[in-house]
Amino acid sequence: MESCVYAATRHRTSGRRYADHDRWVHQYRLRRLGWQEGRKWRAEGEGIPKGGHRLVEFPRRGATKLFRLLLCGHRRGPGSRISVRTDPQAQERAFSMKAARRYVLVVVGGLIGIWAMATLGCANEQQQKGHELYGHYCSHCHGATGHQNEGFNWSSMPDPKPKDLSNKSEMGTLKDNDIFNTISRDMKDTSEGGDVIGDDDFAVPTMPTFKYTLSEDEIWAIVGYVRGLHGMKLEFKIEERKKELAAALQTAQANLDQATKTYEAAEKQASEEAEKKNVDVDDAVYAKEMAAMAQAKKEFDAAQAALNNFSTRPGKGTSIARPDLTVKPEQVAKMVELGQRLYENKYGCNGCHSLGAEGGKVGPPLDRAGFRLNGTWIYRWVRNPQAMKPETRMPALGLSDADARAVTMYLGTLRAPKPDAPIEKPAG
Repeated sequence: MESCVYAATRHRTSGRRYADHDRWVHQYRLRRLGWQEGRKWRAEGEGIPKGGHRLVEFPRRGATKLFRLLLCGHRRGPGSRISVRTDPQAQERAFSMKAARRYVLVVVGGLIGIWAMATLGCANEQQQKGHELYGHYCSHCHGATGHQNEGFNWSSMPDPKPKDLSNKSEMGTLKDNDIFNTISRDMKDTSEGGDVIGDDDFAVPTMPTFKYTLSEDEIWAIVGYVRGLHGMKLEFKIEERKKELAAALQTAQANLDQATKTYEAAEKQASEEAEKKNVDVDDAVYAKEMAAMAQAKKEFDAAQAALNNFSTRPGKGTSIARPDLTVKPEQVAKMVELGQRLYENKYGCNGCHSLGAEGGKVGPPLDRAGFRLNGTWIYRWVRNPQAMKPETRMPALGLSDADARAVTMYLGTLRAPKPDAPIEKPAG
């Protein structure tokens, strides 16, 4: 067997398998690791002559647990002809190397841990938020686990009943955006001659919208939780969406600034020319620039609202002013008829409120709303419930001023006799 000197580590990095040794070994430069033979530094791969006697100095294996020395010379092995002793300086260098490695591993591991905790923390925070919002706004109809006939309000709702959110075969055909748009849609008039409703509309007519109640981030949290009810995960990138909204706002701001400069320049030029001619300024000269600026302002306002609504609830801090509900006598009947249609066919009020024995149980019965509720209060409530009671389960449905007036007029006509039995208290 050819004489050799090998330094082996416990790691298999950059290794080479030698036929003489049934193990992975790595050949190091002795100078690099602080291994000495006598007073002379030995070059890489230089062997020990057969029968030769050499004094080898190296870091003590028991102290460092990093390296071991494989010596091979004579076929019968080195025996007692090889003497070994520790080298304090080399041992100190080995300890420094080991400490440096540990430091690097600790730092890298710490950074990875912080990143993982931040990522996991954000995910857990989003899941917790979705769980709480779903429990507050959705579980009374859809149930805690999304199964049909599980929520306490499910059986009281008019047909069609809410979807089975635990059914993966059906829910799996929907994209994340489909579910989001269902929760954040505008309410549609389902009566004859009302709004056009496509076959792909997922929501039942009695499902309210949360577009005017929750922030976009909160709605995505609900979507993520709903995905978990049928064994799927949210794939939509929420943080990227926020970055896109911020970038869109910057672009809209730049466009508005440019349109404003162009308009001001055109207006100034028109004024100067009119002054030279001693005539009035003709607005039509810069009408095109004025229209472009108005459009840019509209786009800027929309981009700013979209970014604000991503993290902030749309109706937060919005107070509804007291309305003037004066109606001409000849218009009352028509408004009441419109209000009833909106109540039943557009805003799905009967999904949560009952009239007689029909309707949901989430909100209070409205049979006697005309007796116990003030018209001004009804109007302000249906426009923005959260402004009057932040913790209410009733969402803002996006009623316009005209629709709110009509619904208010209709509810004012509901004056059923007082029931003999006490009315069941709503769940929330």
